[in-house]
Amino acid sequence: MSFSALDPAVLSILEVVLTHGFGGRGPTAGFPDTGTWLIFGIILMPVYVMIAAWFLGSPRKPKLAAMGVGYLVIITTVLWITMFFAMEVVGIIFY
Repeated sequence: MSFSALDPAVLSILEVVLTHGFGGRGPTAGFPDTGTWLIFGIILMPVYVMIAAWFLGSPRKPKLAAMGVGYLVIITTVLWITMFFAMEVVGIIFY
């Protein structure tokens, strides 16, 4: 089932629940905006260099490098999920 094949009522309910009526510019809910490119492209560049150095530098310890990447993925996932729920609570309370 594709996203466009969903019932319009379900889509409107999802829009209200996920964006509280403040949808983005298009189907991506405003994700690829200027701030996104700034954060992921420029501000996180030292993190990208650090990860590359873990795998390309010497002495190489692939197990420790993979563990470091795993920690970064877990921390990022926890932050995104927590902020999603915080956004939903703020949306329910104030909007």
